Amino acid sequence: MERPARVVVEALRSQYPNLKLTVVPQYSCNLLAYAAAGFATTTAIDTEKDHLVWRQYLPPARRLDHQQGALVNQVLFGKYLYKWQGKEFVVYFINGRDGSASYPNITNQYVLSSTPEITNQLIVAAGKYGSELHNEVWVFDKGFWQKSADLWDSVQSASWDDVILEEKMKSAIINDVEGFFNSRATYQKLKVPWKRGIIYYGPPGNGKTISIKAMMHSLYKRKEPVPTLYVRTLASFGGPEYALSLIFSRARQPAPCYLVFEDLDSIVSDGVRSYFLNEVDGLQNNDGILMVGSTNHLDQLDPGISKRPSRFDRKYYFPIPNLAERVQYCKYWQHKLSDNKDIAFPDKLCVAIAKITDGFSFAYMQEAFLAALLAIAADGGKPDSGATEDDEDDGDLKSLLLWREIKKQVQLLKDELDESE
Repeated sequence: MERPARVVVEALRSQYPNLKLTVVPQYSCNLLAYAAAGFATTTAIDTEKDHLVWRQYLPPARRLDHQQGALVNQVLFGKYLYKWQGKEFVVYFINGRDGSASYPNITNQYVLSSTPEITNQLIVAAGKYGSELHNEVWVFDKGFWQKSADLWDSVQSASWDDVILEEKMKSAIINDVEGFFNSRATYQKLKVPWKRGIIYYGPPGNGKTISIKAMMHSLYKRKEPVPTLYVRTLASFGGPEYALSLIFSRARQPAPCYLVFEDLDSIVSDGVRSYFLNEVDGLQNNDGILMVGSTNHLDQLDPGISKRPSRFDRKYYFPIPNLAERVQYCKYWQHKLSDNKDIAFPDKLCVAIAKITDGFSFAYMQEAFLAALLAIAADGGKPDSGATEDDEDDGDLKSLLLWREIKKQVQLLKDELDESE
């Protein structure tokens, strides 16, 4: 224990000789957050004398919400009467900063009570609550695990109905993952480790990410939900090797789980490849972990990752969509625009648009639709001067407007592709 903490401990034991002291790091068990969730109450004591708070302005998450933002307090030194399940505690919250820019920032909670057993029960309850997800997804970014409600929200709108893939391939992906989580007893019977790895690869913009999110949504809907752990980067104050140990240590705790490495080729560089493989091969028990890695460049992955059995043993290629898939994607947009009264989107346009977008990814097709709709909106939804007398029917004029704008945007995107090549 560092010297400043010893000074605090000695002072509190002297001030409260009849109470037992327990020191609890906030990162492992946040008592204030537990109380804020409604499981306990806190009352500040001696606020003038014994409180030091940083008050900061927190801007709104989005300017479009027209909110003013809020003032938030970070307690650097605070003393509280803490009530939980009819029991009372005196709790000091003390930030570990001593004026230096140390990292990570440590806040300790000094819990005083008459009965250590009750304190231990509080720590277990608050720690358990803090370790669980509450409509959130574990995301590893900037060197530590954090809970993301935003990713959770985006996953809730992801559905396999919105994923346009060849049906045989889509079924195989779903059956592979769902089948893994249904087959623990089979793996045990065969005496093989209950773990798997899958790689999604292919040119960008063709459904890898939405497939991952749709699978996440499906796994959360199971009778026994399977959580997702999502890795964005290995950047860490302790280096990428330390990050890998944190990632797999966390994944082993809630297993069975779905461990996602998006852009696997950029995450696992040559410098950390051996550390990654050691974790994957299971110097510790990896039972229940299904890894999925996505990449736009399978050829850039080390063969020890992409070709070695028992690591990533299934690979699915996401190609540029064929004509039938492009028609299906156009029908997806047709459905999205079905309540738009400014344009008409007849079935014949689905086939026509699919034919002129040969070689386009779904991402490029989306860009064509968005750009065309924005252009139509900017023009007030009026047919251009090229409309003919044969197009007197209002529905035909509106479909002509969409068709001409789509063709224009598709040509612009083709020119852009040609220039990039």
